[in-house]
Amino acid sequence: MDPRARPLDRGDLDGDPLAQFRRWFEEARQAVRIPEAMALATASVDGSPSVRMVLLKQADERGLVFYSHYTSHKGRELEENPRAALLFHWDQLGRQVRIEGAVSRLAEAESDEYFDTRPLGARLSALASPQSRPVESRAWLEERVAEVAAAGEPSRPEWWGGFRLVPDAWEFWQHRDDRLHDRFRYERSDGGWTIARLGP
Repeated sequence: MDPRARPLDRGDLDGDPLAQFRRWFEEARQAVRIPEAMALATASVDGSPSVRMVLLKQADERGLVFYSHYTSHKGRELEENPRAALLFHWDQLGRQVRIEGAVSRLAEAESDEYFDTRPLGARLSALASPQSRPVESRAWLEERVAEVAAAGEPSRPEWWGGFRLVPDAWEFWQHRDDRLHDRFRYERSDGGWTIARLGP
């Protein structure tokens, strides 16, 4: 038997998907090196999909927050098609969490506050890198960082900030033997959530 396999029954789930997510996230913190790593899937206005890894920075009743360049590939897609999906895969626990919803930018003050908490190197990189755009070399990037550093204490550039995904669906997936996994989907309904078991 796979040690990751464990039953997940309807009675095990909190009625609030955020509370359920927080419970699983705390367990993942004990077992996974970077539990906040999540795949972010976006799509262009014509439906062409793309996906990349980002880091969860906040999860509360208002939604799930991540940060990026607004002019990056994902930023441009979210501008023209402001819906996305997130996926956490915690292999050590045999668990996945999928989240779908609408995305919007954070208020500038929230992005400013978070930017100021980042390590200096990360702030310099945010200013120096034309994210998702071609660059001539690694040396060019390093020169740009040096130029930005020489200009003094960096502040948040207008093209960088936070996004918040407001969930309208969550899915909790637990590994079981023989690929007969347990899956439960939460969907918004009349101000609350309905929960359904899905086939694996």
